[in-house]
Amino acid sequence: MSKTETDNTEQDRRELGEAGSQLSTAPVEEPSIVPGLGVIGWARWFWRQLTSMRVALLLLLLLSLGAIPGSLIPQTGADISKVADFRKAHKTLSPVYDKLGLFHVYSSVWFSAIYILLFVSLIGCIVPRAWQFVGQLRGRPPGAPKRLDRLPAYTTWRTTATPEEVREAALKLLKKRRFRSHIAGNAVAAEKGYVREFGNLIFHIALIVLLVAFASGQMYKSDGTKLVVEGDGFANTLSQYDDFKSGSMFSTDDLVPFSFNLRNFSASYQTSGPSKGTPVTFNADIDYRKGAYGKPKRTTIKVNEPLQIDDAKVYLVSHGYAPVITVRDGKGDIVYRDAVPLLPLDANITSQGVVKVLDGYKNAQGTSEQLGISLFFLPTYGGGSSVLSAFPSLQNPVLNLTPYHGDLGIDSGIPQSVYQLDKTHMKEFKDSKGAQLRDNLKPGQTMQLPNGAGSVTFEKDVREWAGFEIVQEPGSGWALAGAIAAIFGLAASLFIQRRRVWVRAVQGPDGVTVVEMAGLGRSESAKVPEELGDLAGILYDQAPGAPDAEDDESVTSPNPEVVPAEGPEKR
Repeated sequence: MSKTETDNTEQDRRELGEAGSQLSTAPVEEPSIVPGLGVIGWARWFWRQLTSMRVALLLLLLLSLGAIPGSLIPQTGADISKVADFRKAHKTLSPVYDKLGLFHVYSSVWFSAIYILLFVSLIGCIVPRAWQFVGQLRGRPPGAPKRLDRLPAYTTWRTTATPEEVREAALKLLKKRRFRSHIAGNAVAAEKGYVREFGNLIFHIALIVLLVAFASGQMYKSDGTKLVVEGDGFANTLSQYDDFKSGSMFSTDDLVPFSFNLRNFSASYQTSGPSKGTPVTFNADIDYRKGAYGKPKRTTIKVNEPLQIDDAKVYLVSHGYAPVITVRDGKGDIVYRDAVPLLPLDANITSQGVVKVLDGYKNAQGTSEQLGISLFFLPTYGGGSSVLSAFPSLQNPVLNLTPYHGDLGIDSGIPQSVYQLDKTHMKEFKDSKGAQLRDNLKPGQTMQLPNGAGSVTFEKDVREWAGFEIVQEPGSGWALAGAIAAIFGLAASLFIQRRRVWVRAVQGPDGVTVVEMAGLGRSESAKVPEELGDLAGILYDQAPGAPDAEDDESVTSPNPEVVPAEGPEKR
């Protein structure tokens, strides 16, 4: 290749580079430079590396990998009892996990470091690109390169229209097709597809919104559960919760003030077929009040249809039965009467629980004692020796009672579950044959304790209870908005192409106007030649072809075809 050809090739490459400049706001990859000595040099080098897109993607991958232990290993913020069980079962691994912070992944130092670095990296990527994009919107598309035939899509024809008429027609056509266009010298320069870069920026901004929403949600969230029996209520104060956990920055003053009463709970189930017993509906009818002096309102909470009050959502999460139990002492005085919530054991709501009579009970000798009664409830008793319910609804309820007397161990200082009975210091009641006393009762029946020690009655009133989860997540709305924006931004950046079109019209040596059209896209795509061909066909109708200089004047050129131009490297 001669020196002249080499110079022409280099010039063509420079023109192509200028024609495609600023089609994207992605930072130009610079050669790796070892920073000079000094703090400022190292700081600049570190900042350049941190704000590069490859580092941002690497940090995003590390964040995803770091979240895996949080879903596989019990977390102290979610369930302390599971963490305690894990420590007992894995005494070798537990100290290692403690040092690595794997029992509290999302609040550990290493996870927070990845999170913050990703946050800074995304901001460092987005700010300069957004500023550059604003500059492009304020500017105009660049003028046409000298050699349009070197661009990927190109066509040309001759016309009897004047160059000014061709340029005006081209400008009008391109603006009608929503190109940003203007006349630059002897050509019309146009550009389209800015939504692609806008979507790219929106996608990255949405990631920052998601990160902020996730962080605020973790710091200011609260999550508690409450079991409410029909006829009882709940007020959103810390002391009312059965279980409660919150973020590190949460305060009890952040609890949304409201209260509600459970008027009625209803459930329906499949009654036949292979899916017999499968739940169909769960409805909790409540009266709720917002604030201390709000007007009472009625509503129904269903599964996946929570009640929302400001930032708080009340979900219906569980359901069971609470039979009403009455306990009398030897004198016939009532020492206990209440609806006792029982915990379901299976899909047919076979349930168990306990009654604990702490004060007021005296045995036949007049000595004060404590009573503990183990309960086993079958909503639909199948008969015989069956110990499991045959159906979840109340069709043939039976309550199995096993009473004990003695010391419940409440005063020992060791916390106890209200659904379990500590029998360490308890004694069994014996029947007339010396066997442990137990019996199956139907609603309205009574078990007599031996030696005139009293009685236990299963009342005809069997209430239902509903378990509610009260959640406050301040960042959930922002997270949803960020996720939606990220989806639309990503779709725009993937399916919209940014491209440029130039139309040059000059008068040839023979006085006939020569029209050249060329297109260039951000990436190689068949859509650019197709679009250019469509535009050329419309413009050709407005500036029809003229006969070639060496052809007969009665012959005209056909509609132009857009053909790939030969690249400078193939010259």
